[in-house]
Amino acid sequence: MYSKPSIYFILGTQNAVNRDPLKLLEEALKGGINYFQLREKGSNALVGRELKEFALKCQSLCRLHNVPFIVNDDVDLAHDIQADGIHVGQEDLSAASVRAYIGKGMTLGVSVHSVEEAKRALEDGADYLGMGPVYGTNSKSDAKKPSGVTKIEEVKKRFPVAQVIGIGGITSYNAGPVWEAGAAGIAVISAIVDAENIAEEIRRLKISCTGVE
Repeated sequence: MYSKPSIYFILGTQNAVNRDPLKLLEEALKGGINYFQLREKGSNALVGRELKEFALKCQSLCRLHNVPFIVNDDVDLAHDIQADGIHVGQEDLSAASVRAYIGKGMTLGVSVHSVEEAKRALEDGADYLGMGPVYGTNSKSDAKKPSGVTKIEEVKKRFPVAQVIGIGGITSYNAGPVWEAGAAGIAVISAIVDAENIAEEIRRLKISCTGVE
């Protein structure tokens, strides 16, 4: 599913701060991201009709650039608008129940933090695993303690063909060890949102996989 190096961009309106989130997404799409996840969380998060309208706009942009559109957590929304995928965490619905609900046609991603959680997610039908936080991050208020690349290495050793996406505090300056640990892709929020030149940051994130300009 994921061709290394895949750049997986995560964004919600709360991450855009004083910028237009749709313009941020468009810049990232033009810059070369491979996957996009809408993660609308927090006290000021969009809900109901506003959320659906925003999700459809994001989905439309992704389709223009032929980039898969994935929804975080909101299984009903993902199913309703026929998103390309859904991503759930350990505190959300079980991967097995989500897979049963969405069927085989939609991509299922699951956040995991250990070999045991990875095993269960794969058995329950996960197409890829989100592992982290690799480094410290301010993008998620409920983020767990950073584990470096150790967990990714452990999961790849146990499940060599598993598709693992590293997440948490990753930038073009520290992404190298994540690729070396076996990640097929890296998920970022701040690295792109805070970049002065989004296309250049995405290019550097990909270069960090090979070290070749």
